[in-house]
Amino acid sequence: MRKLFVLLFFCNVAFAVRHSLKYLLIGTSGLPDFPEFMATATVDEVQVGYCDSNKKAEPKQEWAKELVKNDSGHLDWYSERCLLHQQAFRLSMDNLKQGSDTEGPHVLQRLTGCEWDDETGETKGFDQFGYDGEDFISLDLKTFTWIALTPKAVNTKLNWDANIGLLEENKKFLNYQYPDWLKMYVHHGRFLQRTKKPSVSLLQRTPSSPISCFATHFYPDRAEMFWRKDGEEIHEGVEKGDILPNNDETFQMSVELNISSIKFEDWKRYDCVFQLSGIKDDLIIKLNKALIRTNRVSPSEFPVGPVVGAVVGIFVLVFIAGVFFWIKNNKGGGTNLLQARFFYQRVGTILTVSRTTLPDGDV
Repeated sequence: MRKLFVLLFFCNVAFAVRHSLKYLLIGTSGLPDFPEFMATATVDEVQVGYCDSNKKAEPKQEWAKELVKNDSGHLDWYSERCLLHQQAFRLSMDNLKQGSDTEGPHVLQRLTGCEWDDETGETKGFDQFGYDGEDFISLDLKTFTWIALTPKAVNTKLNWDANIGLLEENKKFLNYQYPDWLKMYVHHGRFLQRTKKPSVSLLQRTPSSPISCFATHFYPDRAEMFWRKDGEEIHEGVEKGDILPNNDETFQMSVELNISSIKFEDWKRYDCVFQLSGIKDDLIIKLNKALIRTNRVSPSEFPVGPVVGAVVGIFVLVFIAGVFFWIKNNKGGGTNLLQARFFYQRVGTILTVSRTTLPDGDV
């Protein structure tokens, strides 16, 4: 059976930018330590808004705060929708649990929104649900009818297909409202239109661990990173990570080099190269013991800053999503989806980086 995905991944195209607006909604039952309902909004993988059953809708980025300050009705709409979705999820959860043979915690998720290619002008919406770790139902954007992805969803499909008013509302948002908002958000989020060089550092957990070449605080996300030996790119002993969003509207990535079979006297033959779209010159850092930073510090030395604060907010939501949402094969679906390991890697990377001070200008 196909497994579930968490978030959409947009392709890194050399000359165009594919922007995305995504709403991830999660309803829970039998999980006393988590809100009954949570929702987050992201623009280009950066969290811009959040609400849950205990907290009203609130913007998370400065440009989003400025936007709703000048248009209070925009925030009111999100607050109303958060409440309406909370009620709808509660009702749906009750209906689904009646047909379930299992007791214990249950999770219902919805991923909806759109993508926009700013070069071709093409927009594409998506709307899909998962329940208890499985594909449940998705909306066919060509026919605007629901597709039952499991026999358990057949009755839901029939009921939702008969609700013409709801289908018309979905069509309006997916085809018009969400694309218009995405373009507006990109315009207001001026960070989406700049190029920012990163800080590049060498990190190592223990003396025997692989050495990670870590780049952070760069924009846009069209970047490459690799290890070289004697000026030639190498792949043996190298593990490359995904490009991940920071909580400050920039991105990060890393690539590890296994040094267990490399003689110390040969270290000078290795270097790490970072390439960023829009920047002519490569950023290069030599494999030098004096440049390696370690996170072997006591818990009392862990900094409490923006990165740690981000973990408290979105990563609780992201962790649940990573556990329960789906990983799809994407055969003919037309939407590029990022595997759930993205979230586990991101949480691990953020927690690691939070233990190490990485000032700008290392390279």
